[in-house]
Amino acid sequence: MAKTGKKIEKARSQVEARAYPLQDAVPLLQKLKFAKFDETVELNIRLGVDPRHADQMVRGTVVLPHGLGKSKRVLVIAAGDKVAEAKAAGADIVGGEETVDRIQKENWTDYDAVIATPDMMRSVGRLGKVLGPRGLMPNPKTGTVTFDLAKAIAEIKAGKVEFRTDKQGLIHTAVGKLSFPAERLVENAQTLLHSILRAKPAAAKGKYLRGVTLTSTMGPGIALDTAAVEAAAKA
Repeated sequence: MAKTGKKIEKARSQVEARAYPLQDAVPLLQKLKFAKFDETVELNIRLGVDPRHADQMVRGTVVLPHGLGKSKRVLVIAAGDKVAEAKAAGADIVGGEETVDRIQKENWTDYDAVIATPDMMRSVGRLGKVLGPRGLMPNPKTGTVTFDLAKAIAEIKAGKVEFRTDKQGLIHTAVGKLSFPAERLVENAQTLLHSILRAKPAAAKGKYLRGVTLTSTMGPGIALDTAAVEAAAKA
């Protein structure tokens, strides 16, 4: 069994065994920082859904008001006039069939998001095994299969994130960097949580928001007060 480091143990010892309001959890997480790099802050959310049933899958996108602390590298797969449109809109990489071939043959994934025009999806569909496991596969439900490239690129660059339940009914999504001012991390987290609450499937029974933990790349997990989260969403 791997030994736990002294620094993380010390940080964990300063987190009380209780649920914290989000406004208190963020400053505490920042106070307990010990890593020498700017860690990513993440929410881990446990939902009362059964993802084995399609009508209980929770999935969506949201634009965080303060972004994620870095500009995403966006790949657009398009053809014809849409190539120039994508470049003008700020896409980092633009390509067509040759790009699809490169991804398929080389497992090339040197980008953070992929947008495709609908007419290219017949080719892009071959990339499911490469892009799917990395959460990069274009999908109309997340706005990444579209002819409105300018809007899609602008949203991703502004801090658009995708959330979806895994096989255990969990959602893991970044909400910023530990160096952000506390109020910005709070606003980003609230925006994500409110979107997940609004995405509650009609088929979900019982308690929907069963647990939320705030954490960072190297930091301890801090349990959040789910009742307070739900109350804030209704306010």
